[in-house]
Amino acid sequence: MRKAYLGIGSNIGNKKENIEKTIALLKDNPLISVCAISSFYETAPVGYTDQDWFLNIVVEIDTSLVPYDLLDYCHHIENELKRERIIRWGPRTIDVDILLYEDFLSTDEQLIIPHPRMCERAFVMIPLYEIAKELIIHNKEIKTIVENLKEKEVRTFSSTTNK
Repeated sequence: MRKAYLGIGSNIGNKKENIEKTIALLKDNPLISVCAISSFYETAPVGYTDQDWFLNIVVEIDTSLVPYDLLDYCHHIENELKRERIIRWGPRTIDVDILLYEDFLSTDEQLIIPHPRMCERAFVMIPLYEIAKELIIHNKEIKTIVENLKEKEVRTFSSTTNK
Protein backbone atom coordinates (compact mmCIF):
# COMPACT_ATOMS: atom_id res chain seq x y z
CA MET A 1 0.00 0.00 0.00
CA ARG A 2 1.14 3.51 -0.86
CA LYS A 3 0.27 6.73 0.95
CA ALA A 4 -1.40 9.50 -1.03
CA TYR A 5 -3.17 12.76 -0.25
CA LEU A 6 -6.26 13.94 -2.10
CA GLY A 7 -7.70 17.44 -2.18
CA ILE A 8 -11.49 17.42 -2.40
CA GLY A 9 -13.68 20.46 -3.04
CA SER A 10 -17.23 21.43 -3.99
CA ASN A 11 -19.14 24.65 -4.58
CA ILE A 12 -22.39 23.49 -6.24
CA GLY A 13 -25.40 22.00 -4.47
CA ASN A 14 -25.04 20.57 -1.00
CA LYS A 15 -21.27 20.91 -0.78
CA LYS A 16 -20.81 18.96 2.44
CA GLU A 17 -22.97 16.11 1.13
CA ASN A 18 -20.99 16.04 -2.13
CA ILE A 19 -17.76 15.68 -0.17
CA GLU A 20 -19.25 13.04 2.13
CA LYS A 21 -20.38 11.05 -0.93
CA THR A 22 -16.83 11.30 -2.29
CA ILE A 23 -15.41 9.93 0.97
CA ALA A 24 -17.95 7.09 0.86
CA LEU A 25 -16.92 6.23 -2.72
CA LEU A 26 -13.27 6.19 -1.65
CA LYS A 27 -14.13 3.89 1.25
CA ASP A 28 -16.16 1.62 -1.06
CA ASN A 29 -13.08 0.85 -3.14
CA PRO A 30 -11.31 -2.21 -1.67
CA LEU A 31 -7.99 -0.91 -3.02
CA ILE A 32 -8.23 2.29 -0.96
CA SER A 33 -8.14 2.80 2.79
CA VAL A 34 -9.04 6.25 4.15
CA CYS A 35 -6.59 7.01 6.97
CA ALA A 36 -7.29 10.65 7.90
CA ILE A 37 -9.76 13.37 6.97
CA SER A 38 -9.13 17.06 7.64
CA SER A 39 -11.72 19.47 8.94
CA PHE A 40 -13.95 21.16 6.39
CA TYR A 41 -12.82 24.61 5.25
CA GLU A 42 -14.70 27.31 3.34
CA THR A 43 -12.50 28.96 0.77
CA ALA A 44 -12.76 31.78 -1.73
CA PRO A 45 -12.65 30.74 -5.40
CA VAL A 46 -9.33 31.05 -7.24
CA GLY A 47 -8.99 31.98 -10.93
CA TYR A 48 -12.63 32.39 -11.94
CA THR A 49 -13.97 34.36 -8.96
CA ASP A 50 -17.60 34.96 -10.04
CA GLN A 51 -18.86 31.88 -8.19
CA ASP A 52 -19.78 30.64 -4.74
CA TRP A 53 -17.14 29.84 -2.11
CA PHE A 54 -15.85 26.27 -2.00
CA LEU A 55 -15.95 23.73 0.76
CA ASN A 56 -12.61 21.85 0.86
CA ILE A 57 -10.94 19.02 2.73
CA VAL A 58 -7.83 16.90 2.36
CA VAL A 59 -7.88 13.12 2.80
CA GLU A 60 -4.95 10.83 3.50
CA ILE A 61 -5.30 7.39 1.93
CA ASP A 62 -3.36 4.17 1.62
CA THR A 63 -3.85 2.54 -1.75
CA SER A 64 -2.58 -0.28 -3.91
CA LEU A 65 -3.69 1.62 -7.02
CA VAL A 66 -0.84 2.98 -9.12
CA PRO A 67 -1.00 6.78 -9.64
CA TYR A 68 -2.72 6.67 -13.05
CA ASP A 69 -5.32 4.17 -11.82
CA LEU A 70 -5.94 6.39 -8.79
CA LEU A 71 -6.41 9.33 -11.17
CA ASP A 72 -8.94 7.26 -13.14
CA TYR A 73 -10.81 6.48 -9.94
CA CYS A 74 -10.84 10.18 -8.97
CA HIS A 75 -12.36 10.94 -12.39
CA HIS A 76 -14.88 8.13 -11.85
CA ILE A 77 -15.98 9.80 -8.58
CA GLU A 78 -16.29 13.18 -10.33
CA ASN A 79 -18.42 11.55 -13.05
CA GLU A 80 -20.62 9.81 -10.45
CA LEU A 81 -21.28 13.20 -8.83
CA LYS A 82 -22.04 14.83 -12.19
CA ARG A 83 -19.00 17.11 -12.44
CA GLU A 84 -19.10 19.25 -15.60
CA ARG A 85 -15.94 20.90 -16.94
CA ILE A 86 -17.28 24.06 -18.56
CA ILE A 87 -15.10 26.90 -17.22
CA ARG A 88 -11.47 26.46 -16.11
CA TRP A 89 -11.45 26.79 -12.32
CA GLY A 90 -15.23 27.18 -12.53
CA PRO A 91 -18.05 25.90 -10.35
CA ARG A 92 -18.22 22.16 -9.74
CA THR A 93 -20.17 19.60 -7.78
CA ILE A 94 -16.90 17.91 -6.86
CA ASP A 95 -13.20 18.15 -7.58
CA VAL A 96 -10.85 15.35 -6.53
CA ASP A 97 -7.13 16.07 -7.01
CA ILE A 98 -4.14 13.89 -6.24
CA LEU A 99 -1.86 16.19 -4.27
CA LEU A 100 0.91 13.76 -3.32
CA TYR A 101 1.57 10.07 -3.91
CA GLU A 102 4.43 8.68 -1.80
CA ASP A 103 7.70 9.69 -3.50
CA PHE A 104 6.17 9.53 -7.00
CA LEU A 105 7.05 12.51 -9.19
CA SER A 106 5.44 13.22 -12.53
CA THR A 107 5.43 16.14 -14.93
CA ASP A 108 3.24 14.32 -17.43
CA GLU A 109 0.51 16.57 -18.84
CA GLN A 110 -2.16 14.10 -17.67
CA LEU A 111 -0.84 13.77 -14.10
CA ILE A 112 1.46 16.23 -12.36
CA ILE A 113 2.57 15.14 -8.89
CA PRO A 114 3.12 16.90 -6.58
CA HIS A 115 0.09 18.93 -7.63
CA PRO A 116 1.57 21.95 -9.44
CA ARG A 117 -0.08 24.81 -7.52
CA MET A 118 -0.76 23.20 -4.15
CA CYS A 119 1.94 25.11 -2.25
CA GLU A 120 0.41 28.44 -3.33
CA ARG A 121 -3.09 27.58 -2.14
CA ALA A 122 -4.16 27.94 1.46
CA PHE A 123 -7.27 25.86 0.76
CA VAL A 124 -4.97 22.90 0.11
CA MET A 125 -2.09 23.53 2.46
CA ILE A 126 -4.02 24.37 5.64
CA PRO A 127 -6.11 21.15 5.66
CA LEU A 128 -3.08 19.14 4.50
CA TYR A 129 -1.01 20.54 7.36
CA GLU A 130 -3.83 19.67 9.79
CA ILE A 131 -3.50 15.94 9.02
CA ALA A 132 0.18 15.69 8.00
CA LYS A 133 2.33 18.06 10.03
CA GLU A 134 5.60 16.27 9.20
CA LEU A 135 5.39 16.43 5.39
CA ILE A 136 8.27 17.74 3.31
CA ILE A 137 7.22 19.14 -0.09
CA HIS A 138 9.80 20.39 -2.60
CA ASN A 139 12.43 20.09 0.16
CA LYS A 140 10.45 22.42 2.47
CA GLU A 141 8.66 21.61 5.69
CA ILE A 142 4.91 21.98 5.29
CA LYS A 143 4.83 24.25 8.38
CA THR A 144 7.11 26.74 6.60
CA ILE A 145 4.99 26.60 3.43
CA VAL A 146 1.81 27.32 5.41
CA GLU A 147 3.44 30.16 7.37
CA ASN A 148 4.54 31.82 4.11
CA LEU A 149 1.18 31.67 2.33
CA LYS A 150 0.16 35.14 1.22
CA GLU A 151 -3.50 34.43 0.34
CA LYS A 152 -5.35 32.95 3.28
CA GLU A 153 -9.05 33.34 2.45
CA VAL A 154 -9.87 30.18 4.32
CA ARG A 155 -12.21 29.81 7.25
CA THR A 156 -13.29 26.82 9.28
CA PHE A 157 -16.64 25.52 8.05
CA SER A 158 -19.74 26.16 10.12
CA SER A 159 -22.71 24.04 9.09
CA THR A 160 -25.08 26.86 10.03
CA THR A 161 -23.67 29.21 7.37
CA ASN A 162 -23.27 26.87 4.41
CA LYS A 163 -24.45 23.58 2.98
